Amino acid sequence: MIAGNPVQALLIDIAGVISINGEAVPGAPEALKRLRDRKLPLRFVTNTTRKTQHDLVTRLQQQGFDLESNDVFSAPVAARNYLEQHQLHPHLLIHPDLMPQFDGMETNDPNAVVVGDAGDAFTYENMNLAFRVLMEHGTLIAMGDNKYFQDEQGLSLDMGPFVHALSYASGIEPVVVGKPAQTFFQQALDALGIEAEHALMVGDDLEGDVGGAQNAGLRGVLVRTGKYRPEDESDPQISPDAIVDHFPALVHRLLND
Repeated sequence: MIAGNPVQALLIDIAGVISINGEAVPGAPEALKRLRDRKLPLRFVTNTTRKTQHDLVTRLQQQGFDLESNDVFSAPVAARNYLEQHQLHPHLLIHPDLMPQFDGMETNDPNAVVVGDAGDAFTYENMNLAFRVLMEHGTLIAMGDNKYFQDEQGLSLDMGPFVHALSYASGIEPVVVGKPAQTFFQQALDALGIEAEHALMVGDDLEGDVGGAQNAGLRGVLVRTGKYRPEDESDPQISPDAIVDHFPALVHRLLND
């Protein structure tokens, strides 16, 4: 049993929760189908910034998941929304595969820097160019504040350390538009028409998923997959509302309570 109000909606992380290293977590597509059959509203929320929203959806469909484009809310989508709302011209420090997400945006004479997980594009030259834009214009937009992620090679640096390096050098505080920003969770909830106290966030990142969700008024469940580490269960600051072995176990628990 998960304490609190009845769960009326789920926000579900992707990498490390339903998909690991390009393959579906065993039983996850079937667990999603059970949620669909119960008509439980949900959104897949992710800070993944190496794939466009279209590519994410396509890959998940290929792994056997039943979902459509509007089922996914990603940090790059939130970043583009922010840029358009504030009429900003971005300098994009992002992975080459993500560039299509920003097609059609004016990038000449940039007045903002957008940072995602740029991978090998995090060179000194590119970081220094972003720093120079910041020193002239002063807006730093981070698609997340994640420290690291899990891939087939093991743990890898995520965008957070590079965002903090630019922030430290420029003296400019980043505007975080992905997890753990409260506005990110709220946008996903608004799309579902659900209040935070009736929603549950499922993730493998104690800080970005669970802590971020709890700060936004949701309950947060930690799965023991992906980037999860045993020490997460004894963290002195963040206490998940529940800890489960994997996503299918959570679905079983929810639908059989």
